[in-house]
Amino acid sequence: MKIEGKVAVLTGAGSGIGRALALALADRGCHLALADINADSLEDIASQARERGVTVTAHPLDVADRTAVAVLPEQVVAAHGQVDLLINNAGVALGGHFEQVSVENFDWLMAINFDAVVCMTRAFLPLLRQRPAARIVNVSSLFGLISPAGQTAYCASKFAVRGFSNALRLELNGGPVGVTVVHPGGIATAIADSARVPEEITERERTIRRERARKLLRMLPSKAARIIVNGILKDKARVIVGNDALVLSWLERLMPVSYWRLIPGLSG
Repeated sequence: MKIEGKVAVLTGAGSGIGRALALALADRGCHLALADINADSLEDIASQARERGVTVTAHPLDVADRTAVAVLPEQVVAAHGQVDLLINNAGVALGGHFEQVSVENFDWLMAINFDAVVCMTRAFLPLLRQRPAARIVNVSSLFGLISPAGQTAYCASKFAVRGFSNALRLELNGGPVGVTVVHPGGIATAIADSARVPEEITERERTIRRERARKLLRMLPSKAARIIVNGILKDKARVIVGNDALVLSWLERLMPVSYWRLIPGLSG
């Protein structure tokens, strides 16, 4: 897929991988419709992307708001005239074992990490079908490949993104719309700091968990973004980001049930 002069819709653009993706796409001449729930950070990255000489619109959006998602395509087309690339990147984290996680928090995470991917895809697929070549890129996670204890909600959402993407790819096979699923490993973003945790977990334990997560989040978002964009350009069905994700994905394939005893350090 060629992205120069094309239009990409990107959620979660205000921080982390999304922010780096916005700049990486702009550097390659791709026009952008950027969405994020944080209006201030969204406008900041939109301004930086515009400095690359591309057309950029900023769309404050809660991806869990189905009504807002449903009207977004009309707004994007009014500003850009077309949509060639949809990147479902917005996501949140939630720690804690299943019995510790409240129903409300579990549903909150699923609404953002999975339901929003489905709703965004449903909203933009008719527009993507109108293009000679288009692509949907859904960001899953390393935890959409392996499933550590203490991450039941997060794994459920990211495995769901993986399954949805793989099945959708087969359904769209032969048409103009391709599907890529992305599995980032430890990327140095603030997702661990902003993660929700059950109330009964002490502040000391929260600090320990955050420090443990920071040690695993090593790759710069800018490098991750370059890997993802290269995967888009090569029409890859799956993009694994980072050696940690690559090694663990192979370990899970070789030992699908017993692999976890070899990597207990990741347990929640």
